[in-house]
Amino acid sequence: MTSACSMQPSSSKRAALASFDHAYAVAVRMRHATGHPQFVLRTGDPLQPFRVSSTGPQRHQALMTLVA
Repeated sequence: MTSACSMQPSSSKRAALASFDHAYAVAVRMRHATGHPQFVLRTGDPLQPFRVSSTGPQRHQALMTLVA
């Protein structure tokens, strides 16, 4: 049995959506929409390796870039 933590993206579409480039593009759009800085964070989760947040990194997350 495979745990959710060890799963890799199962399709090219999922891989594209989970990429740093996609997270960065989302952060840029959110920055323009909200007027607030956005952080691109590395999560360590293989299903969502990057996420965008309006707050800085929390425990077990690494700051990849800030869209100010």
